[in-house]
Amino acid sequence: MPAHPSTVSRINRVIDYIDAHLTEPLDLQTLAAVAHFSPWHFHRVFHETTGETLAQCVRRRRLEVSAGRLVAAPEMAASRIALEVGFGSAEVFTRAFSAHFGVTPTAWRRGASRDWAESRWRQLSKIHQADRNTHQEVALAFKHDPELWPTGSVEPAQGDPMEVQIRTLPEVRVAYMRCVGPYGNSGIPKTWLRFAAWCEQQGLMQPRRTMYGVAHDNPMVTSPQQCRYDACVEVGPGFLPHGEIGVQALPGGRYACTRFSGATDEVDGAWGRFMIEGLPATGYRPDDGPRIEIYGADFAFDEKTGVFSCELCAPVVPV
Repeated sequence: MPAHPSTVSRINRVIDYIDAHLTEPLDLQTLAAVAHFSPWHFHRVFHETTGETLAQCVRRRRLEVSAGRLVAAPEMAASRIALEVGFGSAEVFTRAFSAHFGVTPTAWRRGASRDWAESRWRQLSKIHQADRNTHQEVALAFKHDPELWPTGSVEPAQGDPMEVQIRTLPEVRVAYMRCVGPYGNSGIPKTWLRFAAWCEQQGLMQPRRTMYGVAHDNPMVTSPQQCRYDACVEVGPGFLPHGEIGVQALPGGRYACTRFSGATDEVDGAWGRFMIEGLPATGYRPDDGPRIEIYGADFAFDEKTGVFSCELCAPVVPV
């Protein structure tokens, strides 16, 4: 039986809290308090909702974040990374890392990370291939809700080289609906359709506000079935969440940004090109934090082609 919407919202809040407090003790009592559940009830509900125990989730997120840092910051000692993500010692970190990824942190830096990423790409390609027909059906559904999406002619990128700008984005308070599953799959546009309908009911679509898509995980590290994506809309300080809808603050700071123009099934590939080809030429490297799609005042959906445009923004730090 699916979890109650309000339970889903509480579990989402806990997982986001874990990401924001990796260096701190993340015990059952602390996280149960975040969810506003008793410890015993929370432990059971968390496992039923996510498919993993609380301890497994905390360890996995610490390891996934550390795996990204090992590659993005080659000058940083693995022992320092271990402490910064909450491991008590380098020895404990190495054992946990080797058990999860099958290689040591040193081997990961020396090239094993590329092998892991390639296996993820192959896995995602098979998922996308199997989902292609469903994705096309969902894309067509956007045309049946023209009152929710500004329409107009939008030119596809057609292989144009990416122009990347470094910008400082402000912190933004948003309401969100979460999709957990493979990036680039039909689950994400399905979530946008549901979320837009909810926004319309709440009076959040007229006048139109800035909307955001937020990818919390690195698909080259995290299992496709555990990747989190949030469909978001900007809200004021007086907005109170309810049901499965949550509220979060999208972190401000320095981001590398580029324009995307294409169909829903092309966003995932554009993110890959951006991170692999566009970002390295800027003199910046990826930082921890979610990757954000910005659907601003100029957003439009081309009813004839299914093409739309947005900004892709990834948090960065100088190399």
